[in-house]
Amino acid sequence: MIIKKFVGKTEEEALGLAKAELGENVVVMNVRNAKRKGLFKFLKKQQIEVTVALEDENERYAVAAAKQETDMKEAFRQVAQIANVAAETKRTERRAEDKPAEEKTPVSENLTVKASAEEKKGTSVSVEKKLQEADELREKEAVVLEESEGEDGQMIKFMKLLYNTMLDNEVNEKYANQIIHEMQKNTKPHMPFDHALANVYQKMILKFGKAAPIEPAQQNPKVVFFIGPTGVGKTTTIAKIASKFSVEEKKKVALLTADTYRIAAAEQLRTYANILEVPFRVIYSVDEMETALRDFMNFDYILVDTAGHSHQNVTQKENMNSFIHSLDGKVEKEVHLVLSATTKYRDLLSIADTYTDMTSYKIIFTKLDETTTLGNLLNLKLYTGASMSYVTCGQNVPDDIEVFNPQKTVKNLLGGK
Repeated sequence: MIIKKFVGKTEEEALGLAKAELGENVVVMNVRNAKRKGLFKFLKKQQIEVTVALEDENERYAVAAAKQETDMKEAFRQVAQIANVAAETKRTERRAEDKPAEEKTPVSENLTVKASAEEKKGTSVSVEKKLQEADELREKEAVVLEESEGEDGQMIKFMKLLYNTMLDNEVNEKYANQIIHEMQKNTKPHMPFDHALANVYQKMILKFGKAAPIEPAQQNPKVVFFIGPTGVGKTTTIAKIASKFSVEEKKKVALLTADTYRIAAAEQLRTYANILEVPFRVIYSVDEMETALRDFMNFDYILVDTAGHSHQNVTQKENMNSFIHSLDGKVEKEVHLVLSATTKYRDLLSIADTYTDMTSYKIIFTKLDETTTLGNLLNLKLYTGASMSYVTCGQNVPDDIEVFNPQKTVKNLLGGK
């Protein structure tokens, strides 16, 4: 980690000096007025001191890799520990149930008869010793038989544990069965639980695929439409993304809204635009959308809020469709379907089908802080095949948003915390 201070007439000048020396990846840690020095310091103009930090690439990747490995091991440990405890408890119960029966086995009776005969012949062999040896032999045989027949059984119990954990997290039964079936095909004899869990963990991550956040266009601007039903938090999500781009990445951002049905939604986005000091415009027609594109052609991002409405409203669906496709072939664009993690699975499928007929899209899930189960993230990903882009977990702008993390989500679905 490199930490340095730079002084300039303005914050922009000081930050420019920092980037010129350390590169574009510097992180601003502090900004303050620089101390004036010298005999006539009171005559000198006030300058700005900016403290920046730069993380070494190798250090950053090493930390990220180490954290991922630690998270994986912790997830494996939690689930494997549960499975091992369950298996050991079952084994103890079985031994306790079998023990009384062993004392009455024909082998014990035969040894008793044989011992009596030997006693009559005057031998010094102890009957108790023979019985003890027989019991020990039978116990060893029982353990060997249990281990030879029980390894598959224990793995089945482990798979059932994973299956029930996924169902508890509201993973759809169809997809949970697919995952367990794939696990069975790849499970080898004598495979430890943690290896089997690692296999499932990696395969579920692959099912989610790589996150697909908003990236810059090859040529300015990138137009991003946000669609979805009412009440899922589209406007707040747009504000969070706009803040990330404008404040943290210093990109030129314009905010548009085609939601002319709810005045409050337009005013909310206008308020965010004023705070961020970025342009804002209400769009009423396709012609105004094309005009806005010409006006903001030199911007990095144009973020467009659309009307939140029932996915069963045909008229509003057609209006939105015309807005989205009005820019086809004119500019690089993408569409993000914003959904709430608290919505029922059947409703999510209906919503997804409605918008799939309209356009291709990426998925943003909101309100993760309002639910304890994340199974619908996997369900909708597998149902639609769409890429996951962002998740939000609160109302704070811009903090409560992050790029979708498949490792973190899978760990949760498998019972990790």
